[in-house]
Amino acid sequence: MMGRISECTPLIGWNGQAPDIQIPAQIMAWQGTLSDGQKVASQHVVEAIEQSQEHLIWAVCGAGKTEVLFAGIESALAAKKRICIATPRTDVVLELTPRLKAAFPEIPIASLYGGSEDRHLYAPLTIATTHQLLRFFHAFDAIILDEVDAFPYTVEESLQYAAVQARKPTSAMIYLTATPNSKWQRECRTGKRAYTTIPARFHRKPLPVPEFIWCGNWQKQLEKGKLPPNVVKWIKTRIQAEKQTLVFFPHIPLMEKALAILRKIHPAIEAVHAEDPDRKSKVQKMRNKEVLMLLTTTILERGVTFPNIDVAVVGAEDSIFTESALVQIAGRAGRSKDHPTGVVTFFHYGKTEDMLKAKRQIVTMNREGLNKGLLDQ
Repeated sequence: MMGRISECTPLIGWNGQAPDIQIPAQIMAWQGTLSDGQKVASQHVVEAIEQSQEHLIWAVCGAGKTEVLFAGIESALAAKKRICIATPRTDVVLELTPRLKAAFPEIPIASLYGGSEDRHLYAPLTIATTHQLLRFFHAFDAIILDEVDAFPYTVEESLQYAAVQARKPTSAMIYLTATPNSKWQRECRTGKRAYTTIPARFHRKPLPVPEFIWCGNWQKQLEKGKLPPNVVKWIKTRIQAEKQTLVFFPHIPLMEKALAILRKIHPAIEAVHAEDPDRKSKVQKMRNKEVLMLLTTTILERGVTFPNIDVAVVGAEDSIFTESALVQIAGRAGRSKDHPTGVVTFFHYGKTEDMLKAKRQIVTMNREGLNKGLLDQ
């Protein structure tokens, strides 16, 4: 939390000289290699940071966005620039912090989120939730905005304002996303926005393309204590094969009804949602393969990786399943090099424009990956 403030509370700022931080000769310890697609994007990040420009990295789910940033961060630190990676969600900050500390072990790194211990630490590299950017004014030479399409950043204008205010007047802004909104996609196509795509995953296999299956009025069937027969068949096939599965539902009450039905088929089925106090432990059980099937709302549409899963959406026509959400959901499958494929099925009671756009975006990225030689035939 930022803490409560009223109009009679004094706000204290600092306009003196910034503390001098010594940058070691050896800045980066990361020794990994980038794919051909990542190399191009990495070079563009370096150039944008050096030239204080804006640039969008449009990278498919599982392309390895974090590693693409390392050379740009190293270049900024070597030039004694102050850099911030901002993301809408705390769990992403917590996941990125150890990875960046391992890549830049000699560099002081501040990790900022609600309740963080680092809030008074002045550091050349800061990782923060977008809410925490409200603390800063003209502070950073470069801001890398991760998951720019994610809630709450997309709906809270104050967060977008905070990102602008936290930048120095001359500074770089790097946007990262797998799913830019329609306006940004149009700007990319018409040359109004500088961007680089990474259309393929590092393991060189295509993104799983969702299959659309009509399942009738599934909500009405759930009210009667049943699930559509083709949904049940799909689920039973995965259970018999002992294949881990994520099944997405648009609303919690419907998911809870489905859970009661499916538990009769197999006891190792769990359900999770944003208000669930056991959310973290259930996701961990799924990682540990103690849970065979996890029913979920859109909270698991991004930011979680299970190595070998199939994915289904029940009620893909619901308005909560936007183009962005559906692309992210499909992106949960086939992420690991040991299991680069996976089945993605959208069960629906009528196709929507968002469903069609999501499928089109995935097919387009696969085609581009093939044309650029980033996918194996």
